[in-house]
Amino acid sequence: MFHKVLIANRGEIACRIIRTLKKLAVKSVAVYSDADYGSMHVDLADEAVRLGPAAVDQSYLQAARIIQAAKDTGAQAIHPGYGLLSENADFAAMCEAAGIAFIGPTAANMRAFGLKHTARELARNSNVSLLPGTDLLKSVDEAVTSAEQIGYPVILKSTAGGGGIGMRVCNDAAELRASYDSVNRLGASHFGQAGMYLEKFIAQARHVEGDRLIVKYGIGEELARCMTREVRERGRRVAVRAVRLEEGIEAASLTLHRPR
Repeated sequence: MFHKVLIANRGEIACRIIRTLKKLAVKSVAVYSDADYGSMHVDLADEAVRLGPAAVDQSYLQAARIIQAAKDTGAQAIHPGYGLLSENADFAAMCEAAGIAFIGPTAANMRAFGLKHTARELARNSNVSLLPGTDLLKSVDEAVTSAEQIGYPVILKSTAGGGGIGMRVCNDAAELRASYDSVNRLGASHFGQAGMYLEKFIAQARHVEGDRLIVKYGIGEELARCMTREVRERGRRVAVRAVRLEEGIEAASLTLHRPR
């Protein structure tokens, strides 16, 4: 068990992690930008370290500063929360090189699954069913041509990150052209990684997620109890195939889209 953990995030997610650490009697270190000085996560933590100005790319995306903050405070591990550097393979590798535990997937796992377009390719190669979509887009004209082949509506997605950031539903070519540059900028500014792909958008769908977790001490899995036994079993089999794409994967998340 770690005795001190640095949380490389802010806001609600940082507060939730800090509260959990307190229950485990583990000391916490918060980081903050100038805009977040005095925020709740800073007040809750046992220690706090300033990262830089308000802009995310000058503070919460400064991997070297975060690792140095962990070293300076004696934190044994870094919890990235979600968003920001949580799916940045280079950051996970930097933590490992510095002798600091990264609470999340390994750099190798993230390089295989961290970018959505490469995860789609790996899943496709293992016969996992996918919605119609594209590889990484090279231009807005390619996006428009591909969308016509897929059929509108489509969803334009940043390949990096998550949490709904960097996604835009487009109902026609005009909306797609108008969204292209802004979605690309969102991916770059929030996750330090540009690049987008298209996927067929399913309106009025149920989002059912199955997770299978492999850790050093065993395997756990969970599928939504609202599904029938038959659907759960199908989902479990697909999740297992997804996990086997990368030996030793820490976590694989499968999303099943079922029309309402």
